[in-house]
This record gives sequence, C-alpha cells and structure tokens, in this order.
Amino acid sequence: MTFKHTFAAFLIAASGIAFGADAPAKKDAAAEPPGQGTKYSEEGADTCLACHGEDAKVLAIFKTKHANRADKRTPFAGLQCEACHGPGAKHADAGGDAAAINSQKANSWVPVAERNKMCLGCHQGGARMGWHGSAHDANQLACASCHKVHAAHDPVLAKKTQADACFACHRQQRADFQKPSSHPVRFGKLACSDCHSVHGSNAKAMLAKPTVNQTCHTCHADKRGPFLWEHAPVAEDCTLCHSAHGAPRPALLTKSPPLLCQSCHTHVHPSVPRTGAALPANGGAGAVFVVAGSCTNCHSQVHGSNHPSGVKLMR
Repeated sequence: MTFKHTFAAFLIAASGIAFGADAPAKKDAAAEPPGQGTKYSEEGADTCLACHGEDAKVLAIFKTKHANRADKRTPFAGLQCEACHGPGAKHADAGGDAAAINSQKANSWVPVAERNKMCLGCHQGGARMGWHGSAHDANQLACASCHKVHAAHDPVLAKKTQADACFACHRQQRADFQKPSSHPVRFGKLACSDCHSVHGSNAKAMLAKPTVNQTCHTCHADKRGPFLWEHAPVAEDCTLCHSAHGAPRPALLTKSPPLLCQSCHTHVHPSVPRTGAALPANGGAGAVFVVAGSCTNCHSQVHGSNHPSGVKLMR
C-alpha cells in the first residue's frame, strides 16, 4: 500500500465514514432520532392502557370530549393517545421511558412550543387566534399549565375554580382579591376570563374588550353614559379612580376621598382650611367635607349627571 492510499484511509476513518459490512448498521442507528422517535404503537390506546389502565387520572379522559370516537374532530377518532402525546412505540418498547414520550407535563423534555403545537393543531380558531405573540405565549406558558385535559371537568373552564389556575402565576392579583373591596372572583361569581382574553388580545393587559372602559361597561352599563354633564376621568379611564382587582377602600377606590378628588381638583372650597382643625373630632367648619363619603356627600353623581342643573354633579 502506497503512502497515498494509507493517508486516504486515515482521512476516511477520521471522518467517521463507514464502508463494507458496518455501513448498514450505522445507517439504521442514524435513522432513529434521539428522544421520542417517530414510530407509533400498533394498538393505539390499548398499548397505553396496558400500563396506565389503573390510573384514575388517565382514565378520566373517557369522560371528556377528547375521547369521543364518534366525533371525527377528537383525538380518539384518529391516533388516540398519541394524537396529543406523539409517537409512543419507543416509549412502550423502553418500558415506559419518560424521555421517549411527550408527557405534556411541566417537567417534560419537550419544548413548550412543541407541546402547545399538539393542542393548537385542533384548537386554532376563535379565542386561540391571538395566542401567537400574546403575553402568555411570550412567557413560554404551556397549554397544560392551565388546562387539565384528562379531567372530566377542566377546572380552568369553571368560574369557581378558574382563578386558582391564574393565581399560580399572578400572585399580586390573588392578594388584591382578598382585600375588603374587590370584585367577587374569590367567591366564584366572576372569572378572570370575564375581563381578560387569556389566549391573547391586542388590548392592554389582555383585556377582552379594546379598552378598559368597554370592559367595565360590560357589567357597569349605568356608568357608560353619555351624560349631559360628564366627569372627564370617567370617560377617559375607570382605573384613574378605581383599582380593578381590589382595594382596602370602598368602591375599589385608588385613594380615599377627599385625597382622590383633590388629585385633580386642587382649587375647591378655598374657605375651608385643610388642617387638623377640619377633622370631625376637632369640630372644625370643614368636617363635613371629610366625613362619610367626603366629596360625594354633595357631589353624589360623580360618574355624570343628566339633570339640567347637574353641572356640579350634585343631582
């Protein structure tokens, strides 16, 4: 063998190229990708139930729409369990190797985008149209982080239990809803999704409506107007005066009157000194302006008035 042939053989060996009898074996090994693999099980759900058939949480899926074989849109009308979890033959052959299946759990090795792809393959219309690029998508939130697909009744779809799923991340909002004045979310009478479009929205804070006021007016229609005498901040943004989730003051106010009103109205009732003498305990002449409803003792129509003489929002 000449030097040229010897050097060529060295290059071939260094590059990892195989020839002869070893070539087919190396080709077969390269054909099988690492991780889950691409081969589906021959018996579908029966293969899965051979191991998971005694797990009540797994079997609960047969009480959901996902396991309705009569509906061609459902997973069980097609690839069954593998429609959501991906090819399972390698997982089954490896004796249940967790690294060979898409478990859809938070500790799964499968990237969030790939896990969500399984869900969005079917659920791509309606409210889910805004998912891509949404705040939840940008923060790598998986569908299974909120939804319990195997549960007979998905907790996140019910008003009484939905908030618990949201509070897992939104802890400040959990605290706000425990304050003396708050929307009745903790009592199950209002759900987060009544105000927020959780799958994506172009509005601020993923609101269900284009603006804060439109969202609030869904329930508080009497504050919508139009009014003959309009209070400017009311028409601009409800959160200028109210804290949407909860506050320690009545009516979810961001500040206590008269401090809230004086944030804008700095030149009102100039004859009344804003000192300790005006407090009720001291019997000052300005006591009436700080007790009970403070400014709203007189200006009761604070959101607006339709009375011909309601320019001061007093009637």
